[in-house]
Amino acid sequence: MGKIISISNQKGGVGKTTTTINLAAFIAEKGRRVLIIDIDPQANAGYGLGINVEEINSTIYEVLIGTININDAIFKTSIENLFIVPSNIHLSGAQVDLLEMEQREFILKNAVKPIKNDFDFILVDCPPSLGILTVNSLVAADTVLIPLQCEYYALEGLSQLLKIIAMVQEKLNRNLRIEGVLLTMYDSRTNLSQQVVNDIREFFKDKVFSTIIPRNVKLSEAPSFGKPINLYDRHCVGSESYEKLAIEVLNNVK
Repeated sequence: MGKIISISNQKGGVGKTTTTINLAAFIAEKGRRVLIIDIDPQANAGYGLGINVEEINSTIYEVLIGTININDAIFKTSIENLFIVPSNIHLSGAQVDLLEMEQREFILKNAVKPIKNDFDFILVDCPPSLGILTVNSLVAADTVLIPLQCEYYALEGLSQLLKIIAMVQEKLNRNLRIEGVLLTMYDSRTNLSQQVVNDIREFFKDKVFSTIIPRNVKLSEAPSFGKPINLYDRHCVGSESYEKLAIEVLNNVK
């Protein structure tokens, strides 16, 4: 049965989509079937894999509102073993549409259920908010991966996310667990980055991944070419880091 990982943090710019794309690409490279579900209206996961999502009428939005089956929204990427259910700007309307539906927190979970066994991993790229789309992702997920940037105020607002996770665990998904906290945008030249690493490791203990994702120009460039980092620059430090993360995630499979 596939493992569903929600990649979530309500703060923007912490590396959620970068992590989703590159973690998925490396896991797929290692022979696992991987599906990305983009539930962020910004649709960056699709663009980052070279898909022009504005020309697509079969997206996660149509799945969530019930006009199509999820199988009809799965697109094969140019990478072997890697598939995506993209989003586009229409998903912005889902916040209103879902609130009017029964069992609205379970819509994504119910949509994914028929195809969960078709993939080894399903990675859900969440929007930078704690609204109904993120809650749907947490209800559907087995685990949640939290990217945190190594910058001042990294922990600011995180208590809100942890409260939402606790609420989902208590009322909607008792089996939800934290996959791990991923430190991103690390700059070895600054004392601040190291201080943030120390603070987060002290706070989360063994829930922090050993892998740290550094600031890396190549990681920033790759999406504009519609490629994950392993295809854009295999030997850069960003690529090496995401491959190590993929190995950690694979080793977490029980």
